Amino acid sequence: MSGRSRGVLLVLCGAIFLEGIDVAMLNVALPSIRAELGLTTGELQWVMSAYVLGYGGFMLLGGRAADLFGRRRMFLLPLAVFLVFSGLGGLAGDGWTLVLARFVTGTCAAFLMPAGLSVITTGFPAGRQRTTALLVYSGTGGGGFSVGLVVGGLLTAADWRWVFFAPVVLAALILAAGLPLIPRTEETRGTEEIRTAGTPAAGTAAGQRPRLDLPGAVTVTAAILLFVLTVERATHAPPVQTLAALAASLVLLLAFVLIERRSPAPLVRPGIFRTRSLVRANLTGLLFTAGFFGFQFIAVLYLRELRGWSTVQTSFAMLAMGADVVLAPLLTPRLVRRFGTARVILGGLLLAAVAYAAFLPLGMDRAYAAMFPSLLLIGVAFALVHGPLTMTATDGVAEREQGLAAGLLYTSLQFGAALGLSAATTVATAVAGAATAPGDAGLLTAYRTALLVLLLTAVLAVLLSPRERRRRRRLRPVTPPKPALCGPAAPDGRGE
Repeated sequence: MSGRSRGVLLVLCGAIFLEGIDVAMLNVALPSIRAELGLTTGELQWVMSAYVLGYGGFMLLGGRAADLFGRRRMFLLPLAVFLVFSGLGGLAGDGWTLVLARFVTGTCAAFLMPAGLSVITTGFPAGRQRTTALLVYSGTGGGGFSVGLVVGGLLTAADWRWVFFAPVVLAALILAAGLPLIPRTEETRGTEEIRTAGTPAAGTAAGQRPRLDLPGAVTVTAAILLFVLTVERATHAPPVQTLAALAASLVLLLAFVLIERRSPAPLVRPGIFRTRSLVRANLTGLLFTAGFFGFQFIAVLYLRELRGWSTVQTSFAMLAMGADVVLAPLLTPRLVRRFGTARVILGGLLLAAVAYAAFLPLGMDRAYAAMFPSLLLIGVAFALVHGPLTMTATDGVAEREQGLAAGLLYTSLQFGAALGLSAATTVATAVAGAATAPGDAGLLTAYRTALLVLLLTAVLAVLLSPRERRRRRRLRPVTPPKPALCGPAAPDGRGE
């Protein structure tokens, strides 16, 4: 791997680390934010929900925009806006300024993440280089979240506003490094590839700039926004509002499908869903992240509310889940080369199921040593699942649709996180309210029941996990990889 390619990978890893640490630090800082700004429970919920709405709602649009308008542009421009609005969040004097800042930063992440992933899948030659780059990239994201839990606790102890100012500094460094390193070839190549695709869906005539399917973009973004809102508000909104939002989301989704079938340049080409590996990867990712984030939520409530642990104690306790930051770049590439992505993903999903089951015997006097294996196994599972899923979701997809494939995957992951949190909250709240045992005993029952639901999602993910494509062991790429970032490929078609 050349020096420039390492620099590009460092920039991209910095961006996904920024996204992970930003979310984790805010989670830790919420009680302090509420105390200083005098927020109600509903307003505090919107501080979290606004980011999820922007991230999940615009992810699909962000992925397609990277294909149409250039991955460099769709990476650097949202990064600059992210920097500005993260600083605005730190200066906020009221709740709704903070909500606006979080919505915009979430929207920026929705454009930033698919663009970064597609830079890797189109710029690094297929083989060892791309595999290593993808696994390092995905491991860095999980590591950012784990580090953010600890750093967020330390910064909040000083002043919660540093939770917003710290990402400003990191984003500025990434932007300064990305300007000279992210290749400019993306800007012109996207139009040419779409123009020469030879299909009506290409969306451009000769010499014209690519066009965005605006009716499709508006309907699908509105549908996703409403659906995420439905999930986020399901536990504390009136049932009538929840059902109305869900119905409106489904109507808009149906309208989107009809628009895409008639559009000469669809936002989402329907044929992309014929790629079975992509569909299985998205379903598996949705279920895996549902369990992953739902478990973190339950574990934190257990340690904080029942055991009375401090924010810093809880953060350090959860740090074991950050094992992926070491394992993803070191162990996972070797396992993928030896066993293939499908088997590695399956192994990670099985480990997650074992971890959830092992955490079930909760108690008021359970030692941390008894909880540690579950936390560590979940970190290992993340290292084995997340990176290989990224590879599977983009494998077999044309270069001109790599951003779209990345957007689909990140949308599924975001939905999974929202669904897992909502399911865990709903089940725990319902069981706690109906529990006959008072106080701590009732909460323990509620948390155990929620963990059973998360265990079920892991079992479903195992059943739907991607299957190995055996023919890939015998076939070589017909077209030699483009040395866009990493220099010439080795004679066997792999990278250095």
